[in-house]
Amino acid sequence: MITNGFTYFATLVLIAGLLVGAQRLTKWKFFEYVPPVVLLYLIGMLGCTFKLWDTAATKDAYNALRNPILYAMIFVMLLRCDIRQILKLGPKMLLGFFTATITIAIGFVATYAIMHPLLGEGAWRGLGALCGSWMGGSGNLVAVADALQATEAQLAGASIVDSIDYSIWVMFLLWAITLAPKFNKWVKANTKTLDEVSTRLDAEFAQAKAKKVDFPSLIFLLGLALFVSAVCTNLGTALRDASPSWLKVFDVATFRIVLVSIIGLVLAMTPIGKIAGSTELSNIMLYMVIALIASRASFLELFEAGMAWWIVAGFVILLIHGVLMVLAAKLFKLDMFTSGVASLANIGGTASAPILAGSYSGSLVSVGVLMALMGYVVGTFGGIGVGYLMSIFG
Repeated sequence: MITNGFTYFATLVLIAGLLVGAQRLTKWKFFEYVPPVVLLYLIGMLGCTFKLWDTAATKDAYNALRNPILYAMIFVMLLRCDIRQILKLGPKMLLGFFTATITIAIGFVATYAIMHPLLGEGAWRGLGALCGSWMGGSGNLVAVADALQATEAQLAGASIVDSIDYSIWVMFLLWAITLAPKFNKWVKANTKTLDEVSTRLDAEFAQAKAKKVDFPSLIFLLGLALFVSAVCTNLGTALRDASPSWLKVFDVATFRIVLVSIIGLVLAMTPIGKIAGSTELSNIMLYMVIALIASRASFLELFEAGMAWWIVAGFVILLIHGVLMVLAAKLFKLDMFTSGVASLANIGGTASAPILAGSYSGSLVSVGVLMALMGYVVGTFGGIGVGYLMSIFG
């Protein structure tokens, strides 16, 4: 049993590195269905369940590392999200994206209102984290979980639902491509604007990809991210202490995460946002945070939380979202591409939205990337908001 805090952290990071390395070296199809981040969660939970490390002895290391790395990760992740670039998607695609976001929110609130007695006490915290992921990505999931003070078991449950239900949704949307001509005709959609936006964005994305990650870029981004994390940790505490009583319904973690997010979004519009390496660095930090969180979640706690009902709830949320998206597409004349990629940009993020976009046309990949990046912007705020809305029902 591991009792040393540093050995515990080093072991978790090594496991993450081995999983990512295995995916790259073997190129097994298995990793397409069960990505390394999901395997990392499962292995971390197994380690906790079989007591490979002493949770009491390593608690100080966990507490000292988790939140500072999380806040740094959120900051670096948002440096990619230049709002000015996202606005270039045009009104129709922005309408599609936010329609998907709103219908996901409705799905969560309605499902929780109906099913909350079956999901366990305080399940809104874990489902709020899942909502953060289904509006953004894995980074948003852990950010919202921290803001809503979800337990490790609830976060583990949200991650498993995210993996299982999301995979089925991706398969469904890939199948739905075959219906695009009939769907577009039924909703009377015009795809000329889509073609124009795609052509304009392709040239800009080609320029961005030409930038190489180097040591000065990485060390600067790492130092800046850690400094912002430290400042927002202290400033968030001070702001909450000084805030009026009606704002103190939000935990101190919410103040910190909102601060980090705002600073990241502002700096994304400066030359700092154009520095190469933010994607790689934020992914490294994400894997560290996921490994730490998973290491405190036992499968025994997960089974006690009634996980089967969580999975069912996930499918009910997706059903409500899907039905409302079809109705919105008919009302606003949104084509199949805009509707499908907007949905997956929310629910799947940068890992899958570009794949769905590319399955329509290679020239549309950049549109999928930008939509997914927009999810990072709204995911944290949306997940926190929906979480508190669900809490009304108990």
